[in-house]
Amino acid sequence: MSAHHREPAELTSPTSPRRPAGMRAFIIVWLGQIVSVLASSMSQFGLSIWMYQQTGSATAMGLMQVAFITPFLILSPIAGVMVDRYNRKLMMMVSDLAAIIATGGIFILFALGRLEFWHLYISAALNGIGNTFQWPAYSAAITTMVPKAQYGRANGLMSLMEAGPGVLAPLLAGALLPLIKLTGILTLDVLTFFFAIGALLIVHVPQPARTAEGEAGRGNLLHEAAYGFRYIFARPSLLGLQMIFFFGNLFFGIAFTVLAPMVLARTGSNTVVFGMVESAAAIGGVVGGVVMSAWGGFRRRVNGVLLGWLISAAGLMLVGSGQGLPLWLPAAFLTSLVSPLVNTSNQAIWQAKVAPDVQGRVFSARRLIAWFTNPISPIIGGTMADFVLEPAMRGGTGLATFFGPLVGTGPGAGMGLLMVFCGALCALVPVIGYFIPAIRNAETLLPDHDQAPAAA
Repeated sequence: MSAHHREPAELTSPTSPRRPAGMRAFIIVWLGQIVSVLASSMSQFGLSIWMYQQTGSATAMGLMQVAFITPFLILSPIAGVMVDRYNRKLMMMVSDLAAIIATGGIFILFALGRLEFWHLYISAALNGIGNTFQWPAYSAAITTMVPKAQYGRANGLMSLMEAGPGVLAPLLAGALLPLIKLTGILTLDVLTFFFAIGALLIVHVPQPARTAEGEAGRGNLLHEAAYGFRYIFARPSLLGLQMIFFFGNLFFGIAFTVLAPMVLARTGSNTVVFGMVESAAAIGGVVGGVVMSAWGGFRRRVNGVLLGWLISAAGLMLVGSGQGLPLWLPAAFLTSLVSPLVNTSNQAIWQAKVAPDVQGRVFSARRLIAWFTNPISPIIGGTMADFVLEPAMRGGTGLATFFGPLVGTGPGAGMGLLMVFCGALCALVPVIGYFIPAIRNAETLLPDHDQAPAAA
């Protein structure tokens, strides 16, 4: 039985409280989360400034991302098991509780004048642990909370939650820091976590019905942790879709490693210009999220995935070939504009096809595969730029002669060329996807989870 058909029964059941359910419940949870994420982004902005003032080191700040993502890479499969085994609402609260501990600790240390920069690494690791639970729990909860027809809109709102704070948080934090200082922003952050938990407490989040798939995946912790990977690898359509993201993320990761140095090299280290390019990209993501929230995407979701990747790759090539704001701004906007189309279309396919009681494990495995390239991309991008393409595009080499008319020569040209190459390779990925029937026809080859047999 589909989530759409189950919902009225849950609302009228004598054993379940009369709490907001369905799309209304999702909107309440979403509002709680977007307020909390905005406040957290403001804290991150303020703490980044504080840390740079303390250390003056870009490497020290870069290690924050390492501290955040390492727990995710280690704990993700286990988090997926816990999302499937235990109450979904409780698992959704884990990330907020971890964030309260992390931010509360930083607030106390800062207020006492005892905060050291290395404390922020511990805080980032705690936030990383919380995020490990957050994404699979929320993604799986959408499946049981929202009718299937609304998956696209619900996921569009989730993508808006990811992109929106990137535009508003620096502006709000910049305006509030002189007035309420970092202590005030950290206080707001802690208070909004309670707001997010309160939103969760008042809504009804249905537990998934038990299915034959879920029963087949039962076992000890390690067996269940590996189940998500086995599930994906046993289904060529899901594995094919995931390979689109694996290779797409690899090429985009390499390109975005050199985006900041390319813009700064081409503009004589003009940080205002770089800020404008980043803002254009953030605004593109917000506009795309708003469009997806209202529209919901193509009827054939796979078209949203493949066409979105293709358009995004074209935007990346334009960013690399640009030598100033007239091309950088529209290209950055375009690249981010279609990101919500790609992600929400893909998310809707997985939510429709994967049995809800195994989504925690499958979605955790899926994200781990997609993010596996994150530690690799910066190494490839930095090495190729510093030692191969930048030197080649500064001298009178054959490479500079051939590609000079496309990307120019001099500082930044080699990094621009690397972005063009990455964009071209990324464009190949969805084109190849269209030629592979398992990917192109994923939605017809895979049955929806509500057509699968229930557990005996």
